Amino acid sequence: MNKNALITGSTSGIGLATLKKFIKENYFVIAIGRNEVKLNELKETYPSQIDIFKCDVSNKDERINLVNYLKSKNYELDVLVNSAGILRNGTIENTSLDEWNYMIEINLTSIFHLMNLCIPLLEKRKGSIVNVSSVTGLRSFPNILAYCVSKAGVDHLTRCAALELASKGIRVNAVNPGVVVTNCHLNSGMDQESYKKFLEHSKTTHPIGRVGNPEEIAELIYFLASEQSSWITGETIAIDGGRHLTCAR
Repeated sequence: MNKNALITGSTSGIGLATLKKFIKENYFVIAIGRNEVKLNELKETYPSQIDIFKCDVSNKDERINLVNYLKSKNYELDVLVNSAGILRNGTIENTSLDEWNYMIEINLTSIFHLMNLCIPLLEKRKGSIVNVSSVTGLRSFPNILAYCVSKAGVDHLTRCAALELASKGIRVNAVNPGVVVTNCHLNSGMDQESYKKFLEHSKTTHPIGRVGNPEEIAELIYFLASEQSSWITGETIAIDGGRHLTCAR
């Protein structure tokens, strides 16, 4: 029997690296993203190993349409990876209510809703959920208020859901990356030169002395989804070169 993994945010960054890892491990992947061009490119690259579905996870109706599509194809799920997310700058003083709501909708509400909708598909196979959180879920950072709160919410959602779904044989865990080289910061509005300086500075804020790469995060996601971690649930695991251990000095 093929093992099936549903991965959101699968056209770039951590989501794309995770897709490639699961394909390498002989999973059939349902790839979810907003960029139809990139989804089609993935389908051309992995014609027999993936299915694709265009979905903006910030939209409730599109999330429902996604799960209805899965049911129409008789998909059961071994793994749900919630990787889609956005980063925006803003403080308690200058974050608008619309910006706050948009961040919470994508980074937290969509994860809750997809978990909720996919439970029947996961229960049949005693599946596993892995949520992509952030070091900002574990520690506070200035000027990314809504992002920090959304990721802290993901962490506690992970713990609460793990308790409630354990009796169904569904495990729920999260990964908390530090700075990883993806398009996340560039998509938030940072220009190339500023991003280059940010990555260089980040070498000093992560005790190991470097930033991470998406493939490292994908390896941990796969471990948490696999039978190798069959006695682990409700964990939020830092993978951040030690950044969550530091304090301002």
